[in-house]
Amino acid sequence: MRLSQLLAGEKGIVKEFTDLEMSVKLMEMGCLPGEEVCVERIAPLGDPIAINVAGYSLSLRKREAFTIVLH
Repeated sequence: MRLSQLLAGEKGIVKEFTDLEMSVKLMEMGCLPGEEVCVERIAPLGDPIAINVAGYSLSLRKREAFTIVLH
């Protein structure tokens, strides 16, 4: 399952990334493999989404969230 498939309020554990360049950016922001992520809000048109990871909120575009594979 991918992060972009979760609904508001759902959680998952980061397993891996499918885009090397994007993975570096996400890991610098604390989105590391093994971290729990929770979808806080989804914009009315579905993009962007707000997630909580490592104790802080992060806003991601759907295409960015699609690169995060969950357990």
